[in-house]
Amino acid sequence: MLMKFNITGRNLNVTDGLRHMVDKKLGKLDKFFKPDTICNVTLSTQRDQQKIEVTIPVKGTVIRAEESSLDMYQSIDLVVDVIERQIRKYRTRIIDRNQSAQAFSESFIEDEAEEDDAEIQIVRTKQFDLKPMTPEEACLQMELVGHSFFVFENGNTGKVNVVYKRKGNTYGLIEPEG
Repeated sequence: MLMKFNITGRNLNVTDGLRHMVDKKLGKLDKFFKPDTICNVTLSTQRDQQKIEVTIPVKGTVIRAEESSLDMYQSIDLVVDVIERQIRKYRTRIIDRNQSAQAFSESFIEDEAEEDDAEIQIVRTKQFDLKPMTPEEACLQMELVGHSFFVFENGNTGKVNVVYKRKGNTYGLIEPEG
């Protein structure tokens, strides 16, 4: 049994041709994962752009990529390349976490040919006081300091949240569960 694809369409009818192309192209990722790994694929169209979002939840982490272009078939090719690069680049870091290695195939784990030894280097540490505020106030503060994200204490919940700038001049809010 190979990977299982959950394919959905937003503002787009997922034709048999698209479904076949997703199976064929993303099926190349089978070599990295154990059988029955679930791969969530969302195909959408926004204005002239054909967008694909791929999310592969593996224990302890999520592998995610999105790509868009004028042609859906081209977007599918692009997203496969991005995911392969992510997996190869982070192979040692992903596999070092034993709980995550369960999702990957034995041949991928044992393959050391293209290992990337680049280390993550934290070059700066910053400390600051968290001030209670609303997410809207946090977005304003983020804009004032010229950053793409802002950490704050949500005045409504008392929990640490993050607001971030998204494509298209919109904002996102990250808040802890529970």
